[in-house]
Amino acid sequence: MQIGRVVGQAVSTVKHPSMAGWRLLVVQLLTAAGKEDGEPLLAIDNLGAGVADLVILCGEGGAVREMMGHKNAPVRWLVQGICDSWQPTAR
Repeated sequence: MQIGRVVGQAVSTVKHPSMAGWRLLVVQLLTAAGKEDGEPLLAIDNLGAGVADLVILCGEGGAVREMMGHKNAPVRWLVQGICDSWQPTAR
């Protein structure tokens, strides 16, 4: 699992059939100290996370595809939760 901040939404009119009904979010991963960690990524969401929300992500592609019910879905990241609060560790 990883914590990230939603920085935007992505819209795709043509996508893999397994992704029908899923929202696409652009998420910036964060380190334990709260700093940006790498480039933003795409994550699917069915919880209703919005821009600036802190989210808990699952990055295990096999588990994500199993949850979606499609073994061939081209998805790696899934929003598992929306954080109520989080305190980065001081480093």
